Amino acid sequence: MTSTTASYLSKHKRFWEIDLLRTIAIVMMIIFHTLYLLNYFDIQYTGVPGPYHGFWWWITRLMIIGPFTFLTGVSLTISHSRGKGISKFLLRGLKIFAWGMAITLLTWLIAPEEYVRFGILHFFGVAFILAPFFLRFRYINLILGVAVMALNIYLVDQRVFVDSPWLLWLMIYPHRTLDYWPLQSWFGLFLVGMFAGEMLYPQGNRRFHIPDFNNPVTSALTLPGRHPLVIYLAQWPALIGILLLLFPTNVLPYLSSFPFRT
Repeated sequence: MTSTTASYLSKHKRFWEIDLLRTIAIVMMIIFHTLYLLNYFDIQYTGVPGPYHGFWWWITRLMIIGPFTFLTGVSLTISHSRGKGISKFLLRGLKIFAWGMAITLLTWLIAPEEYVRFGILHFFGVAFILAPFFLRFRYINLILGVAVMALNIYLVDQRVFVDSPWLLWLMIYPHRTLDYWPLQSWFGLFLVGMFAGEMLYPQGNRRFHIPDFNNPVTSALTLPGRHPLVIYLAQWPALIGILLLLFPTNVLPYLSSFPFRT
């Protein structure tokens, strides 16, 4: 019985440091999206999202999307080492991608001129579907990931755009959209995260030594990090609802003709 219990805990144990870092990224994400909506509804100019290489451009990459992407790669290798099969990743990828398509439909109804064509949920959905093909690699993931990130930096710096809708999932797309996270921009960091997961958490166990906190405070601080998808989806109606209550004259014009806005 003791052996069975220990095996169960080993397979289901979460690492508080990963969840805490994810919580920090979630807090930054909510702050960013609040500023974005304030700007979008003309309530207060905040400069969000800003141009390429601007202040907010770097904030979203270094403190929000970057940590999310890296930590998801780390977590995926931990789950795999604990026996989660490839089919689980494929199903999760399809589920996340389906939520992304739901957001595509919703934003198309609300803002057809700038709806989400390939946003962050589309990216993570495809990343989860592709990840099983890279699980066997280790240092190759690091080399390939760095190469893809270097290519992305070059393309962004050179303002290289691809004007084909069939390649919007892969490359930089020039048209206006509410959210855009192409595979080429972020899959490299995802692969680096997978490499780090193999190095730092081999066989699903922490290689380094840090205090293993187990108290209500740690549990509360890591709770958001344990449910990132739920919070990502819930934040939008919550933020828009709060702004609608506080600034109805700004928000109502955007929603009054939904779902038949032209």
